[in-house]
Amino acid sequence: MASREFLKILKSARLGDVSAQQQLASAYLTGAFNTPIQPANALIWLEKSTISIANQALSNLSSSKLPNSLFLDQVSAIPLAETFHSPAFGFGWRTFWEIAEANTPFSAAAQWQLADLLLNPLKKDLQAELARWLQSHEPDTNFLERQESAKTYLMLLAQSDSVFTPQAKELLIKLQPKNEALSSLWSAWLVDKNEDALIQAAELGLTIAKLTLGLKLAQLDENTATKRVVNGKSNASLKKAAHWLELAAKDGDRDAWFALGEIYRRPQFSGYNANESDRCFENAADLGHPQAQFRRGANLWRKREKLQEKVRGLQASYWVWQAHQQGITEAGELLSKILESVPHPKKNAWHELACLAERVLENHAEHKIDEEWLFMCHRIIIANQFNLSKAELLLCEVGQLQHEHCVVVDIRYELPKILPRLIQIDTIKQRRSLLAAGKAFAGTESEEGNLRQRRYRFDRVCAWLNETFAVA
Repeated sequence: MASREFLKILKSARLGDVSAQQQLASAYLTGAFNTPIQPANALIWLEKSTISIANQALSNLSSSKLPNSLFLDQVSAIPLAETFHSPAFGFGWRTFWEIAEANTPFSAAAQWQLADLLLNPLKKDLQAELARWLQSHEPDTNFLERQESAKTYLMLLAQSDSVFTPQAKELLIKLQPKNEALSSLWSAWLVDKNEDALIQAAELGLTIAKLTLGLKLAQLDENTATKRVVNGKSNASLKKAAHWLELAAKDGDRDAWFALGEIYRRPQFSGYNANESDRCFENAADLGHPQAQFRRGANLWRKREKLQEKVRGLQASYWVWQAHQQGITEAGELLSKILESVPHPKKNAWHELACLAERVLENHAEHKIDEEWLFMCHRIIIANQFNLSKAELLLCEVGQLQHEHCVVVDIRYELPKILPRLIQIDTIKQRRSLLAAGKAFAGTESEEGNLRQRRYRFDRVCAWLNETFAVA
């Protein structure tokens, strides 16, 4: 129910009292006298006050007209967009442009409202209605020209130092093409360490900004994400960090996956989950994160007794080798425990025989030797490169020896008590010998026979090599 004072002012306003009309407008803007806030009604009474002023003789205004600055303050405070369907909108539209173009302390407020109304992407529907309204009410007004004027105001506000400057800058970013907006925000973070710019860039979808914000909240290393989360970090901060890191991880960022793995391992994090942590580390490893690869390999090596794999330690050696390739020092130490290394074939027992076998392969067309003998020459060369035993030389599956990072020598199908060996591929010569042997054995259905037959053929090939090439 309206107060007596409000009713008294309303009565005077209806009788044409300019002061009362402006007081009434102020009440509808501020909620004074328990009046419901209604910007449209405030604009209507401000329009009535200007009409009253125009209809009164100047000699009668001195006692009733409020200072002009108060009128301008009231008008510029009205949210113009909310009054679009008011009958006084036309008055508000024209007055706002007059205030914006005048050099007064209230011009910035009017400029910001016009810029926001005409340019804000979130108000496209209202802008379309406004364009139609102008066609019918102000046919001489060009909507696109008004938008250009509003852009000018927006630039001025962004470059000024007013209360509307942050909002103007934010709207300018929204109006930029996305790539330009992201670039400018990211530059602001890199150059000025502007945290607001970092947050905006993350919200606009820049992956590196999401990652950086997440690492910052979790207090992780911003370059490599390899440091542990600070133990005293609050759960709230870790939750926010996890949110941004999850968004970056969905974009395929390996550092984000690794950082998430760290966070899920922290006891102060309410979402603590060791299995989820392992999953994050595995995803980071799949994407090539060196520390994650080492961690994954080390975990597989510790669990090798429980894993069901054909050759124990093969999976672990792969991930540790990948980490070693990226310069992780600890990976080299662990790799030496998992894989054998034989980089010096000249020190091996098969060296002299392998040199003779290489000469045969270089001139095999001249000697016209059988395919089985060619296979045996390849076996001798492979045995020398990787220091195989005689049983391994004769029984290894040559076409299945090579993996990306190592050689797997497994002859348990014939000799179950001999354990498989994992041997690192250290040299180009080793890779070339494996490649040549793989081509020779590929696609052949020829049987090399059983172990006894292979031994017999090996002895004959060795004797022939020594008789034919040793003296020469």
